[in-house]
Order: sequence, then C-alpha cells, then structure tokens
Amino acid sequence: MAGAGPPMKLFDSFADAKTEGEVGAGASGAGGVVHIRIQQRNGRKTLTTVQGLSDDYDKKRIVRALKKQFACNGTVVDHSEYGEVIQLQGDQRNHVCQFLTTVGLVKEDQLKVHGF
Repeated sequence: MAGAGPPMKLFDSFADAKTEGEVGAGASGAGGVVHIRIQQRNGRKTLTTVQGLSDDYDKKRIVRALKKQFACNGTVVDHSEYGEVIQLQGDQRNHVCQFLTTVGLVKEDQLKVHGF
C-alpha cells in the first residue's frame, strides 16, 4: 500500500505525571500541579480528565458543581495509580481551569493543561 504511512503509536496521556513525580502531591499548599487533559473517545466524542486535586477536597461535590455549571455529565473514577480522577464529558478544559481558579481551589500557576 503506497502512502499508508507509519503505524499509529499509542499515547499515554498520564506519562508526564509519572516522570514529574507529582502524583498524589495535591494542589493545595504543597505546590502540586493539577493536570487537565482531554482524551479522544470515539468519533467526535471527547473526555476531559482532572487529576492532582488535593485529597482535602470532596471530589464528588466538585463534580456535582461542574456538571451543573457546564451542563455535562461527569464522574469520579478511582484509578489504581493516580488516585481519584474527575472525568467530564466533552472538551471542558478551559471551563474547568476558570472554575477551579474562580472558586479558589487552585492557583493559576498550579494548572497544567494538556491536549491537542
């Protein structure tokens, strides 16, 4: 097949968190980084993940507020390696950044946005 190109490589969107050693550090007070990522599901569907929020916060209450604010569905997933990760439907990266800084959960320099 001419022009088929190189085979697609799998991409680990959490790879940089492994190398930086920030997992579980939490964002409040300790200077930890909150990672906001987008993951492609199927077709045009995307998933926004928020990882690195401090364990001091009730993530289920945060998800409830995010769902109400952005009119999307979301959940808290317990990941074996990264702890509790917030998942939201759609590309909500900018909205989540604004929400977290406005509410005062994290500072703007603690946010790290990944994706496209």
